[in-house]
Parts: sequence; structure tokens; C-alpha cells
Amino acid sequence: MPTLSDRLKSLGVKIGTKDLPPPTASKSYPVEDIVAGRFLDTGNGITYLIEEDFPVDYIYGQVGLRIATTPRIIAEWAGDLKIAEQNPETLVFLDTETSGLAGGTGTFAFLVGAGRYTKEGFHLVQFFMRDPLEEPALLLALEDFLAPCQTIVSFNGKSFDVPLLNTRYTLQGWKSPFKNFYHVDLLHLARRLWRDRLPSRTLANLEVQILHASRTDEEIPGWMIPEIYFNYLREGDARPLKRVFYHNAMDVVSLAALLNHTSSLLEEPFNQQSSEIIDMAAVARLLEDLGRIERAAELYETCLKAEIPEDIYNDTLFRLSMLHKHNNNYPAAIPLWEQAAARRRIFAYEELAKYFEHHTQELGLALKWTHEAIDFIDSSGLANPASVLLKPEFQHRLQRLQRKISAHGK
Repeated sequence: MPTLSDRLKSLGVKIGTKDLPPPTASKSYPVEDIVAGRFLDTGNGITYLIEEDFPVDYIYGQVGLRIATTPRIIAEWAGDLKIAEQNPETLVFLDTETSGLAGGTGTFAFLVGAGRYTKEGFHLVQFFMRDPLEEPALLLALEDFLAPCQTIVSFNGKSFDVPLLNTRYTLQGWKSPFKNFYHVDLLHLARRLWRDRLPSRTLANLEVQILHASRTDEEIPGWMIPEIYFNYLREGDARPLKRVFYHNAMDVVSLAALLNHTSSLLEEPFNQQSSEIIDMAAVARLLEDLGRIERAAELYETCLKAEIPEDIYNDTLFRLSMLHKHNNNYPAAIPLWEQAAARRRIFAYEELAKYFEHHTQELGLALKWTHEAIDFIDSSGLANPASVLLKPEFQHRLQRLQRKISAHGK
């Protein structure tokens, strides 16, 4: 009978004899006695499945799991509009628990949680291998579950979960089912939306701060999970794994809730009563980057009417004014530049000087704003090194304006 070391080596895990303590004589507690599930014979081995169904109206924290359609704006952000054409029931929410956190060919997924929408609600399946030799069965069962799906929704799955699973399929000599999937990685979207408000954008923190959800005492820190699994392999005691299954299930459920919340926030930002004004500014920036200029401008205007941190306020002034400039809406841009100049923002001096020189040929006003820019740079000095770098440009503009004024006899 293969030893634990042999079984791990079959997965590519490098283990020295000193790294594997001998099995203890503790009583065995098989997983099927600890967590209700069923065995699935794939024809290439057996794997253990834990299944749970959530009703259509299930609320996680303060957010439902279900979305009516796959939002176009999520597809735009993900870079593939075909995602918006998919039925929500073709989305699969994916999270893995692995033998290590660093990745690499020696790391394997011993538990894969996958959820998808159904007509009745949300169906969650966890694929678990009781032994490393059951990996082929787990991968086959997972591939079968993925068959109706077309888009992965994950949290850091692009960098970790999917590459790891791709490697595991390759090591079996099989083509990975993930190769043709679209992918929405909510980690990167979360960083865009909440970087100004939340120092930590981990999934656990987003659950608390954004979804207003809290986990039970069954929750366990992710860094403890690999050790728990290896202890299970050595001792045959599945009782500690119950917390691992809970952790994984809640990760998958929270992905569905987070997608729902994020989709609503981006599609209908004015309807989100609980949204922080800082979040609205982040949504506006993302919408601007996606080319939804009119909606972005509306949100910027809303932000400028509210109490907002100074750095975000100044950035919003800049962004909104430049949107108006690009639309040749100078009557709207000029008051914003004047407001920004009063707040000592160097870009505003430059834009006002350029406008009066080139658009209205009011050279006196262009000269005024150029002088004010130079005076500001001289007075701020080393406190504003970025502005100091612009001084030669303003001096060049000053000389040009003086020549123009002299030539016009003004």
C-alpha cells in the first residue's frame, strides 16, 4: 500500500522523510462522518462531493446572490463584451483550498468549491479528495460540473486558482477545461473600487465592509488550511476539516454576492443608498476609463457637492474639468479650473493660461495666470517638487505672451 510520502510524490510534492512525522495512533474520523456528502465514481477513481442549495431570495449579509442578467459593464471592464451575452446560469464561481499558498507544480488543490446559478437559486458543490491518489477523480468531476459554464468568477483566480488547476490537468496529460473560459476576477475590480476607502481589499474584509456579512465561529484563517489537510492525511481525523469546508463554501457564496453588489454599483450608482461618496468617485473614474463619459461626469458632479477627502476632491476637480475640456465645454470647465486654482492646483493655472491665450486671445488674462503659476511655484519651492519641474514651461509661456503683447501694442 502506498505511503503518504509516495502518494504526495505522485502529485509532484517534494517531501523529505523528516518533513512527514509518522502517523499517530489516533482514532480515524472519516470525512463522510463529519460532513454530509456523497461519493462519486468517475470511472477514474472516486471523489467526495458536498452539495448545498441556496434559495433565489437568499441574502448574504445585506446582498442577494442572484443577478438577473450578466451586466454589460462588468463585461466591458473584463475586456470581453461576449461575457454580457452569457446567461447568468453559465457563470461559475470558483475557489480552491490548496496544499500551499505559493503555487508551483508541487502545489495541488485538495478542495475545489464551485457554485452556479440555477432556476431554483444557487447550487454549490465542493469537490474533495480524501487522498492525493484521488486527484484524477476530482478533476474529472470538476470538469463535468463546468460543462454548462462559460465564464469564471473568482477572487485572484487569474493569478492563482486557474493557473494551478491548469497545471494539475496538464500533469494528468489532459487538456484543461479552463482554457476556453472567460474570466471575471473580482480582486482587480475590488482594488479599483475600494482602494481609497479600504486599506485591505481581501475578500474577508470586503465581506464585512461592503457586504456587511459576518461568518460564524466555524471560520478559519486561510493560512492554517494546508497544515490541517496534511494533519488529516497523517492522522485520518477529518473533524478539523469541517471548518475548512465552511471557509471554502463562504468564499464561493461571497463571490456571488460581491458580483451582484458590484454590478448594481456600476450599473446604477445613483440608486445605491448605502454607498460611500468615496466609492462613487471610484466608480466615476472606472466609468470614465470605460468611455461612459456622461455618467462619469454626473458622478463627479455629485462628489463635488459632498464632503469628500481633499485629495479625492482635487482629483475629481481635475477629471471633471478635463472631461468638459475634451467636449469643448469651456463654460463648464473654466469655473472648475478657477476653483482648482484657488486650491493651488498647478494644472488649473496652466489650463487657464492656455485657454485665454489660444481660445479667446485674451493675452492679459493668459499673462495673469502664467504669473500666478510662477509665483506659486516660487513660493511652494521644495514642498511641491512636481510643480517646480513645470517652471521652465511657464517661463517659456511668459516670454511668448510678452512678445505677443508687445507685437500687438498692448
